[in-house]
Amino acid sequence: MGAARAAGIITLVVTAVLGSAYLLGRSLVPEPTRNGSAVTATGADHPEYADQSAPTDAEPTATGSPNGAQRSDEQEQEQDPNFGPMGTRVSTGTAGVALTFDDGPHPDYTPQVLAILRDYNVTATFCVVGRNAKAYPWLIEQIAAEGHTLCNHSWDHDVALGSRSTDRIRADLMRTSEAIRAAAPDAPIAWYRQPGGAWTYSVISVSRDLGMTPLHWTVDPSDWRSPGANRIASFVLDGVRPGSIVLLHDAGGDRQGTVNALYQILPELADRLDVQALPPRGL
Repeated sequence: MGAARAAGIITLVVTAVLGSAYLLGRSLVPEPTRNGSAVTATGADHPEYADQSAPTDAEPTATGSPNGAQRSDEQEQEQDPNFGPMGTRVSTGTAGVALTFDDGPHPDYTPQVLAILRDYNVTATFCVVGRNAKAYPWLIEQIAAEGHTLCNHSWDHDVALGSRSTDRIRADLMRTSEAIRAAAPDAPIAWYRQPGGAWTYSVISVSRDLGMTPLHWTVDPSDWRSPGANRIASFVLDGVRPGSIVLLHDAGGDRQGTVNALYQILPELADRLDVQALPPRGL
């Protein structure tokens, strides 16, 4: 009886020791990292946001999550290749390709871009910054007069604009459109592109309320980093497909590399695909 009792005690002690060791081991193992899949203002989950990243403190939205109707629309758009992050437009919807130029106009680079486009009988879409539109109205007038499409790109390229109040977003976009219309009164402004691709539900909602379609992109050669004309041209020519929207820049820094790349891009691209501006009154 004494031996059996001793064996039972030993069993209990061993069990207790093993249980303690297991719990200790569990406490030393780190919890697995949890990654959310929601689109954020910085676009960190989307490599296509390599253009310019938004500040890390930008909030996803100033008004909270979308309502049920927005979620339903997004679910439908997820199945449609014409739409990208948060329902933004990422395709022409046709077999054609659209070249878009951001951050201008600029007195050195925009006239060169316009001259090259004219040489190849190609129109493009210019996403202009309000401050530059006010400073160089004759370039806005020329862009419109030569059949190109104008797009609102905010007043002063505020990447965190989507995290501001809706009143501030609205004032920014309206001020930009007013500067564009001061130079080209009859030119429609049916597109809006958020600087850095830092989309939020607030900025999308306001742009749509103002009659503008949120415009993203498909092909981004990161020409704003000034990688050189050859690399810009190679990336674009390798990446374009029917329906592609190409992101380029005609201001915001030294853009001579982009200008020079067009001499390589346009002959081959125009030979392969229809290259034209996005519809000036939207899709």
